[in-house]
Amino acid sequence: MFRNNYDNDAITFSPQGRIFQIEYASEAVKQGSVTVGLCSKTHVALVALKRNAEDLSSYQKKIISVDTHLGLSLAGLASDARVLSNFMKRQALASKMTYGRPIPIERIVDQIGDRAQTNTQNYSNRPYGVGLLVAGVDDTGPHLFEFQPSGMTQEMVACAIGARSQMARTYLERNLDSFHDCGREDLVTHGLKALKESLNQDKELTIENASVGVVGVSGGGEGGKRKLEGFKLYDGEEMTPLLERALAGEGLKVQEEGQGESMDTS
Repeated sequence: MFRNNYDNDAITFSPQGRIFQIEYASEAVKQGSVTVGLCSKTHVALVALKRNAEDLSSYQKKIISVDTHLGLSLAGLASDARVLSNFMKRQALASKMTYGRPIPIERIVDQIGDRAQTNTQNYSNRPYGVGLLVAGVDDTGPHLFEFQPSGMTQEMVACAIGARSQMARTYLERNLDSFHDCGREDLVTHGLKALKESLNQDKELTIENASVGVVGVSGGGEGGKRKLEGFKLYDGEEMTPLLERALAGEGLKVQEEGQGESMDTS
């Protein structure tokens, strides 16, 4: 994949103003299995498609809980995501110990963005080969952020990253106006339907290859205090009612044989 003398490190610009190492890292994100995030006025949902490298291996974890109010999903190198999620867990714990409160979502996303951007300024480092969707709730409400290997972060209403994610984004754009008023179940249903749009025709969503993470708030009507609904990860058998609701009338396939895919990206 060698191009020229400008892609030997992550600190050298090409004459066209490009940093090829960052572009290579972004390609790792595009090769990872798709993950979808959606945000309403009360909840944030993450929906992910899991891969297994072969029939004998388990499905790789795609959604990670960081704190009671915060979680993430990944597309790309799972090992890089593990490093970043561990850093986020330390920052979340430090905020509770120092300030006695959960860390604001925008602040922790900025911190991992700064950490990733620093890697583009040191010759001995490389960019993180992973993209993240960070979902959480703080005093200002629910938030969904996208993190890119370049260190760029942006808040989103809905987003999809990974392989074949364009089909999922098309579904999200088509239904964008309905997300704001969605409750917990409706948001998950939209996420699963968007995820299904990105699948090959010979594949189906199952309890084995799909996972969901949701966090949000409830109550707060007439000036009342809102209650945190902590980050909840749905996996395995817990996915059955969610899939049945999302795929009603389309037929639910509960089991699926593993597909041989690269173990480096998830």
